[in-house]
Amino acid sequence: MALPPADTPLYNHPLPEIEQWLVEQGCTRSKDDIHCWLVQRPEWHAEVCLDTDQLTVRYSDIGIEERSVQRSFKYSLSRQDVQDAVFAGP
Repeated sequence: MALPPADTPLYNHPLPEIEQWLVEQGCTRSKDDIHCWLVQRPEWHAEVCLDTDQLTVRYSDIGIEERSVQRSFKYSLSRQDVQDAVFAGP
């Protein structure tokens, strides 16, 4: 299954393609919530949730303070813009 061009808005991606993209970014599906995906990087961890009208990211284990940050991205953004924002970290 080939992904649409990176400048395509997420709302033009079928769900299986969004899930494939998340796997390609190193995410694994949450065992507790099937609409959420987990990603781990050396400096932070995040939960990416595919909500009805937006993609929500909750970063955790950020630095020595172990604080959390939540960000939301509308599906009208391109896959590349979301990828650059989400996977760059908090």
